[in-house]
Amino acid sequence: MARARYTALRRILLLFMSLMVCMPSSIGEALGQQDMFFERSKASIVTYKGKFDFSVEMALRREQHAQGLQHRKYLPPTDGMLFNFHEDRIVNMWMKNTPISLDMIFIDAKGTIVSIVENTEPFSLLNISSGRIARAVLEVSGGTAQRIGAKAGDR
Repeated sequence: MARARYTALRRILLLFMSLMVCMPSSIGEALGQQDMFFERSKASIVTYKGKFDFSVEMALRREQHAQGLQHRKYLPPTDGMLFNFHEDRIVNMWMKNTPISLDMIFIDAKGTIVSIVENTEPFSLLNISSGRIARAVLEVSGGTAQRIGAKAGDR
């Protein structure tokens, strides 16, 4: 009897482990919208309305910068993508193949917001510039900056 239970438990455990290997690691991947792996981290923005935490995918390499949030049909309100360019410069972005509107929050090396472009136009090939020296860009769902009260000078 104990051996039969052990065998059944072992089968269930093996099935569970095989399902875990096949499970997607993100909503984007679950929807078949993610072409490459992005490490996840946390980012916070502090505004006059309080502290707002985001779960972000990290775009750290050139090919990840190029992929960005393309083809994503949905971005949860507490998710985003943080692009780190590893140098201070004027940053230029676009919305190629991106079907959702985003807020682009440009951040300097000290973690201060230098500019924000809100409610970007989906699929647009127009240049979206930081207009100031930045090190990183946090992309969040369109309307987020207004919702949380983010503005230049916030951290």
